[in-house]
Amino acid sequence: MIRFGLPFTVLALILDQVTKLLAHENLWQPPRRVEVLGFLDLVPVENRGISFGLFQGEGASGAWLISGFALIISVGLGVWMSRVKRRWPAAALGLVIGGALGNVIDRLRLGWVIDFIDFHVSTWHWPAFNMADAAITVGVAMLLIDGLFGAAKKPK
Repeated sequence: MIRFGLPFTVLALILDQVTKLLAHENLWQPPRRVEVLGFLDLVPVENRGISFGLFQGEGASGAWLISGFALIISVGLGVWMSRVKRRWPAAALGLVIGGALGNVIDRLRLGWVIDFIDFHVSTWHWPAFNMADAAITVGVAMLLIDGLFGAAKKPK
């Protein structure tokens, strides 16, 4: 199923990198917030950590360490994708891999990840994220749905 999942990897990676390029060009210099909807803004955030800004104090070595770990996991997920027999989990794995690679590219290129999507309700804000994070989240949700409700294994 790698032929089915790989286009999802490429799509997630391209969508992530294009939106980050546009965000970086339009939000960083000068730094500005763009209100899109009453609950959605575009904001410049330099995420030097991992999910939701955790482990931000690790510096350049942290970026390399996180990137190496993400690449190892991506290879493992690629092996898993090559072994699955159904399209749904192959697509899900493709999204997770594409998202992970998108954030790795940022870390290796910039030393940090471009985050720019800010959902909020009144003064409560979800941590800023990007399309790579969205692809990872959707992919993981698809894998959970597949695990709970997917095709049951036939008894031998």
